[in-house]
Amino acid sequence: MNKKIRKSILVFIIYLLNQPTIVAQELEPRAYSSAPTGLNFAVIGFQHSEGGLLFDPALPVTDASSRTNVSVTGYLRTLDVAGMSAKAGIVLPYATLYAQGLVDGEFRIRDTKGLADPALYFSLNFYGAPALNLKEFRTYKQDTIAGFTIKVTPPLGHYDKDKLINIGTNRWSIKPELGVSKAINRWILEGSLATTFYTKNNEFDTSKTRHQEPVYSMQGHLTYTFKNKIWLSYGVTYFTGGETRVDGVVSNDLQNNSRTGFTAAIPVNKYNSIKILMSAGLSTRTGTDYDSIGVFWQYRWGASL
Repeated sequence: MNKKIRKSILVFIIYLLNQPTIVAQELEPRAYSSAPTGLNFAVIGFQHSEGGLLFDPALPVTDASSRTNVSVTGYLRTLDVAGMSAKAGIVLPYATLYAQGLVDGEFRIRDTKGLADPALYFSLNFYGAPALNLKEFRTYKQDTIAGFTIKVTPPLGHYDKDKLINIGTNRWSIKPELGVSKAINRWILEGSLATTFYTKNNEFDTSKTRHQEPVYSMQGHLTYTFKNKIWLSYGVTYFTGGETRVDGVVSNDLQNNSRTGFTAAIPVNKYNSIKILMSAGLSTRTGTDYDSIGVFWQYRWGASL
């Protein structure tokens, strides 16, 4: 196998490792909404994603696609931090991944499963959303909220350094974000800016070093809440950057992609609710052009509900 084909296969694998269901640039409406302090939220859910993989036309990679299923368990608690409302949480995903494609005419597949990297969250609303107990919150009306979020992903997912495709990424990532939320009657308009930073993976393909540049992203959402407390949101996200290097060799994989989607939340009673989400790619320069659908159940308790 000549060097060109070997390099093409390596680039193909790198794209699969960037599979967005696991390392997602997902739409997150109402990320900066306020809630009474002392509430606990438990979440379980399932998300299915599938679609094509788009490459530099100069590379001999064709008919590439991937399919993933992710089961999610999560926990979140609302907090009082110096009189400001805050949230802290953790998400634990388990994923299965199937990918296939032609590399210089040779058909290749990969079918794997395991624990994906967990995510730790902390968000603080520093303007417009004071920390309130349940009784105080009943008279609160949102106007403008501003806040920030930190998301940290430790390398705890399943990773085998002798395999090119893994569920875990074998590297840390940290994503700081600033967001604003504005309420106008039953409508909420939101926007956020974020940057995701990555550490190196020093065990890529056994002993190679893989480095990824930061990914810059922005989101916008428009949400409407009905009288029965069901809410529906439409959102758009755009992200760019993320070019990779393997042992110093730059890959032509700069991302310049956008996605759109809908999210609906349906209260069952004061303790339980169901969330349904659907998203699709608007434009994709390189990477994955996928469609996604997910269903999540949420149970809340505490704060003298």
